[in-house]
Amino acid sequence: MINNEEFAKRLQKVIDYYNESASSFAEKIGVQRSSISHILSGRNKPSLDFVLKVLSSFPEVELYWLLNGKGQFPSEEKLEVKIPIEKNSKEEKKPPVVSNILQTEKKGDSEKSIERIVIFYSDGSFKNFEEL
Repeated sequence: MINNEEFAKRLQKVIDYYNESASSFAEKIGVQRSSISHILSGRNKPSLDFVLKVLSSFPEVELYWLLNGKGQFPSEEKLEVKIPIEKNSKEEKKPPVVSNILQTEKKGDSEKSIERIVIFYSDGSFKNFEEL
């Protein structure tokens, strides 16, 4: 059985870690603001759907840590995924894989070529790679 008070503390830790307000956190996981408020206050228990939405939206959160405090947050294994590669580079560079794909496709079929590739990130941002 989940200890509501301890779960609320862990949920608050997740919200604080991502520097979110309760409203923005609720929006990111796709629940009403009142759901967050009621869970944090201890009025309601978290549903399975709620827990799954948190885990889906924030991959650094471990299921067992969120439910019963066992393990750690943020997860060391999944923390590396959070840090974008371009963060430390001052100059925007096209990953070699993308340019290799563009070249391969052009050589294989003269009638078709890839014009651009767009990568969408979970925070709503995106990266656009266009053919030179």
